[in-house]
Amino acid sequence: MNCESQDEVDHLWDKLCDGGEPEECGWLRDKYGLSWQIIPALLGELLQDPDAEKAGRVMQAMLRMTKIDVHLLRQAHAGQ
Repeated sequence: MNCESQDEVDHLWDKLCDGGEPEECGWLRDKYGLSWQIIPALLGELLQDPDAEKAGRVMQAMLRMTKIDVHLLRQAHAGQ
């Protein structure tokens, strides 16, 4: 599920994780056993950066996350 903001990511994550279980890379399993990936639209943009080093840093940051954090993705992209 693509989200437009961190607030939307947080809202959906909280609702779907209620009674469910978080997993890696923005994935979670809801209380009914269905799997969802909650990601900000910005993730796709950053991963498609023509600068492979920037895109690689974003990928590595995302792989360490459970719920995707837009601020941390931007920091990784900027090399911070």
